[in-house]
Amino acid sequence: MSKIAPTTKNILIVAGDPSGDLHAANLIRALKEKDPDLSITSIGGMRMQEVSSHFIYNLVSVGAVGFSEPFKNFFLWLKLLKLVRRYLEEKRPACVIAVDFYGFNHQMLGLAAHRHIPAFYYISPQVWASRLGRAAKLAKLTKELFVIFPFEETIYKKAGANVTFVGHPLLDLLPPPVEKTFPPADNSWQIGILPGSRKTEISRHLPIFLNAFYKIKASCPNAKAKVFAVPEFPDEKLVPFLERAEKYWSKDIEIVREYGYKERAALDFAFTCSGTATLENALLGIPMVVAYKVPRLTYEVARRVIKIPYISLVNILLNKPAVKELIQEKATVEFLTREAFALFNNPPKMTAQRAEFSSLRAMLGSPGAAARAAEKILSYLN
Repeated sequence: MSKIAPTTKNILIVAGDPSGDLHAANLIRALKEKDPDLSITSIGGMRMQEVSSHFIYNLVSVGAVGFSEPFKNFFLWLKLLKLVRRYLEEKRPACVIAVDFYGFNHQMLGLAAHRHIPAFYYISPQVWASRLGRAAKLAKLTKELFVIFPFEETIYKKAGANVTFVGHPLLDLLPPPVEKTFPPADNSWQIGILPGSRKTEISRHLPIFLNAFYKIKASCPNAKAKVFAVPEFPDEKLVPFLERAEKYWSKDIEIVREYGYKERAALDFAFTCSGTATLENALLGIPMVVAYKVPRLTYEVARRVIKIPYISLVNILLNKPAVKELIQEKATVEFLTREAFALFNNPPKMTAQRAEFSSLRAMLGSPGAAARAAEKILSYLN
């Protein structure tokens, strides 16, 4: 780790997944815009590295998720926690900011609390889904939590936290939905394939999503697909997973990486791994089918601890099965294809799904989440 000049305007920010990396980078921009003299040190991903004063490690590239997979990175975790501890002791930052990624970040917050360094949480973990007890732990470890869903504010207040709903950061990034007519001319469906952002998610979802597309292609020859990939996963890493499909490449499939949402917004439909992508799709007005597969052990544990009836953020927020969810053994090529055609053959149903999505923007507050969080953090430090 490179030497950093001691400063009372030094802040450490830690994120561990691609969406956290994106939103943390925008928080860094907001902090620096309000105070250009800040020195930001980060652990995260490529987006954070681009805007930070100092960068320690690309934690996003590790991609640990679930109940068992983090154990595979146990020694890396220990190494990074030692780096964080040394950094906190030597540099005494003005504060630390955790962004989602509970598994690593709650340990980082514990290190900060032990050294009496103030801490904040931007985009708090989804403790409401499975482990409400974590809310009380985070309340004790942070000066304030900045949450992005309105119902989270009540949950954390009950746990004794100082908490503020700042709105969802996606509202600053996503354009309004594109006008669509279903079916498209000549059945030239533009189909999105969003298999996830982590290696394990991609390996499980990409082959079945691709083969579902080829079944659609057999009935709709003009259909085309776009595989949306994160910057951390270059083409050469995708090829082994593409080869698991019956046909792994053709002129009908394009790999897309975009920081904006222009190409995504043009889609007619998407096969989507559960996660932030489902909410992005909904805000863009894209009808979808959601699927998710995990290792058997992870599934059995999750089935016992998850307290909510849905896995997609769209259904959770609307509190109804607005989009079809295919979980574990139901996440198959046959089920995906059937559900896709159930929409394709019923244009009013696709239009109705888009109409349901339109109510989500109003639920998520107003644009400016990062700016509001940055202002409150700096008010503490000043």
